[in-house]
Amino acid sequence: MDILMALKQERARLQQQLKGVEGAIAALNGSYPAVSRGQIASHKGVARKRTMSAAGRAKISKLTKARWAKFRAEKAKKGKGK
Repeated sequence: MDILMALKQERARLQQQLKGVEGAIAALNGSYPAVSRGQIASHKGVARKRTMSAAGRAKISKLTKARWAKFRAEKAKKGKGK
């Protein structure tokens, strides 16, 4: 019976190791399941790229400009204090 118990413990340990290895692989793949080449390519055979809408680009641009304006204002404020 000790052999059976030892084998069961070894199986549990190996399953934990397998989980860890699969987690590492998923992390290296960007946490996405693997897809076949047929799913990545469009009907023309060229890989599809994600595009951002004009509204999305404008929103990001507006927020970035506001962030840099705030940064420059704080920098100028610190410079005058000297």
